[in-house]
Amino acid sequence: MTSRHRSRKKSGRGKSRSPQPLEFWKVVPEPDRSEPIKAVDDPGAIIRSLGSPPFGPHTTEAARFLELASRKAAATAAALANAAGLVEAPDDSDE
Repeated sequence: MTSRHRSRKKSGRGKSRSPQPLEFWKVVPEPDRSEPIKAVDDPGAIIRSLGSPPFGPHTTEAARFLELASRKAAATAAALANAAGLVEAPDDSDE
């Protein structure tokens, strides 16, 4: 390490400021209500639309894993939306 590098580090230390605290718990306005969320029939469709994953000899296993991950993510999102009261009520007129 040269003296040139050391002088840069020293000059930067004196100018540092303590970070300002963030207001995580501040009151925010209520968001606008959007349309109710509809569950999808095939959450893996978007993953399959991208084509085969580029994992060489493990393409089939990778595709299965990504399909499973997309189904789990969709189930989790649906559960959270349901808990928040954002899921569209089932339509009984189709029966």
